[in-house]
Amino acid sequence: MEPISWELPHTHRSASGQVRWNRLGPPDAPAVVLLHGTPFSSYVWRGVARALARRHRVYVWDMPGYGASEKFEGQDVSLAAEASVFVELLRMWELTDPIVIAHDSGGAIALGAHLLDGVRYRKLALVDAVSLPPWGSDFSALVGEHADVFVRLPPAAHEALLREYVGSASSPGLHPATLEALVAPWVADGQAAFYRQLAARRGDRSYTDAMQDRYPRISIPVSVIWGEDDTWVPVERGRELASRIPGAQLRVIPGAGHLVHEDQPAELTAALFEFLGEGVRPAGRPSPPSA
Repeated sequence: MEPISWELPHTHRSASGQVRWNRLGPPDAPAVVLLHGTPFSSYVWRGVARALARRHRVYVWDMPGYGASEKFEGQDVSLAAEASVFVELLRMWELTDPIVIAHDSGGAIALGAHLLDGVRYRKLALVDAVSLPPWGSDFSALVGEHADVFVRLPPAAHEALLREYVGSASSPGLHPATLEALVAPWVADGQAAFYRQLAARRGDRSYTDAMQDRYPRISIPVSVIWGEDDTWVPVERGRELASRIPGAQLRVIPGAGHLVHEDQPAELTAALFEFLGEGVRPAGRPSPPSA
């Protein structure tokens, strides 16, 4: 997928720093919120967001410490902190039961906000989502454990390592300009922030562990969408996640790795439109999850 222009003109001062965000689509259409994962940004949703915006009011945002949002030393970029900011934004946007579509660690954040914080959704789509152990690549585990060493890498060595890592999230390979856009937030002044967010993930297992027994309590329509060739979070995790959520749909997309948005954008968009247009449960206002 070739890159297109992507801007987040709005700002919100959150508890974890300034967040950049945008809204696309008709102001009175059903609300959809897109969550990105690690180490990406809302940029991965650019094509899907614009397609969905033809029929929906779409909210996109870069999490604190990611993309165009603020990055600083000592910043809390744990999953719990990011989930708190997500809840904060939903209140600011005045969204009471939006449709939520989440990728990678954004999936863990969306699940946590729903299951641990009681946030209501109309529907939830989980794309190659961080949800079940074990998660995280060998590389991210190594870097997280030795972040203090990696942060001191010469800039050229850091950028080469970064490009190799981000590129491995795609099965067929990323368009050169897309790879450039995805690594740009993490070079120069972003180098320390890159290792900071990987280090934070080392302490995040307890966050997802707290949800394991609650997946069967989810009572809203859920779609689990996975790249068949995902080497970061293997498709077996997606199958298991779908089996734990009552009534969840499972869609496996051939020819796609972890970055389904880039590898098979048309197939992902079609799967999302199908899910948004066809509920898997009788219509009705969802009840909050059980505590």
